[in-house]
Amino acid sequence: MALRVYNTLTGEKELFVPLVPGKVGMYVCGVTVYDYCHIGHARAGVVFDIIYRYLKYAGYDVTYVRNYTDIDDKIINRANQEGTDYRTIADRYIEAFDEDMARLGLAKPTLEPKATDHMSGIIHIIESLIAKGHAYVSEGDVYYAVESFPDYLKLSGRNLEEMQAGARVEIGDKKRHPMDFALWKGSKPGEPWWQSPWGNGRPGWHIECSAMSMEFLGKTFDIHGGGKDLVFPHHENEIAQSEGANGCQFVRYWLHNGFVNINSEKMSKSLGNFFTIREVLKKYDPETLRFFILSAHYRSPIDFSDQNLDEAQSGLERIYSCLAALDDILKEQSPSAEITVVESLSQVGQELHEKIEQFLPRFVDAMDDDFNAAQALGVLFETVRGANRFIAETKEMTPLSLSLIAHVRHLLVEAGGVLGLFATAPDVWLSGIRSAKAVQIDLSPEEIERLIVERAEARGARDFKRGDEIRDLLLAKGIVLLDSAQGTTWNVK
Repeated sequence: MALRVYNTLTGEKELFVPLVPGKVGMYVCGVTVYDYCHIGHARAGVVFDIIYRYLKYAGYDVTYVRNYTDIDDKIINRANQEGTDYRTIADRYIEAFDEDMARLGLAKPTLEPKATDHMSGIIHIIESLIAKGHAYVSEGDVYYAVESFPDYLKLSGRNLEEMQAGARVEIGDKKRHPMDFALWKGSKPGEPWWQSPWGNGRPGWHIECSAMSMEFLGKTFDIHGGGKDLVFPHHENEIAQSEGANGCQFVRYWLHNGFVNINSEKMSKSLGNFFTIREVLKKYDPETLRFFILSAHYRSPIDFSDQNLDEAQSGLERIYSCLAALDDILKEQSPSAEITVVESLSQVGQELHEKIEQFLPRFVDAMDDDFNAAQALGVLFETVRGANRFIAETKEMTPLSLSLIAHVRHLLVEAGGVLGLFATAPDVWLSGIRSAKAVQIDLSPEEIERLIVERAEARGARDFKRGDEIRDLLLAKGIVLLDSAQGTTWNVK
């Protein structure tokens, strides 16, 4: 199955064929750096990180550009509130953004340009738009004339006449049409400014992305991404100004991730259900948040709640526990045989072998279906169930069995790398999760381990009554003991 992607422009899944064979140019709208990132930013970041990783895994040479909007009304307002310079605000929150995305395991894009470094390119595009009749100067500002571009609103499917009917030009408004948008804003007292043919000022929001994407990816490139909230007006305006200036198609495939809802309500500061990434990561492991985001198809809305985060953590824990069990077996003996004589495996071993033979084709099919990471995770869970059953039912690990175990582990980690998961050693990750849970029930990991040792000594001395007492004592505090041939581990119920 070849890669197919859902193109917002056509409203259909399409076969992905890059402009240049073997190469992909991808631009994703970054953040306006005036505050800490929220979980909506986390979703967009993780979604396009997965797309980036999978395109590279599929063999493409990917140039991935994600920008910083480092000049904007919100940045200026924040600087004025704090009595500082806009650069101080921008630099602070660029650093915070980088820290948040690194914690979520995002790979660094190829390029991360800042809007303020591209003023000459911005001015050049605006000059071209004015020359071609797509823009006009009005009292030191420059506006894009939406009626000059017949394809305006082709991305969102809206109707300009209907939108005009619901809007009006205020007395003294500088715009010819209520939907015209600013390309350049004349400077106000106390605001940062740059020189231009129309006077000192700064760019509008939309023109920045056109300039940066065209600088690094050309007039036409393969993928433009962002949140669904950017379809209108931001991406619609990008198309108008870019195609108006260049006279050719701007982007071939438009990809948009769905919204994040909070307990089934749209996330909003006014509703008081607004969470920053940093707030969430005080309670949940970063990989748990990433796993939660992957659990729904990227175009679907996703409901953020403690219950759904807890379920995501449990799911991730199941896979990490399987990896830890595989590691424990492989620590004792290294595989020394190729999986050649499948018939010599037990029935459950043959079933597991069949699963791993189908693993990569099924994983790739899922990802080729518009980057369906949720379906790809289902393939991982099926394999984990098969591996757990094989471990439980295999009395003695033969060289052939060990090779099967090693192969399972390799495939899980390979797929995890595509999804940005399993970067931490399984025993380290599980220990961290258990310790965090133990704190919640006011019982230290050291005390739990001491009781496990005492129980093992009692059982070794055939004092099964004491062993059972310790097990029941821990269970009453929410600690479940898991006995296996490799020893006893624990978890929080």
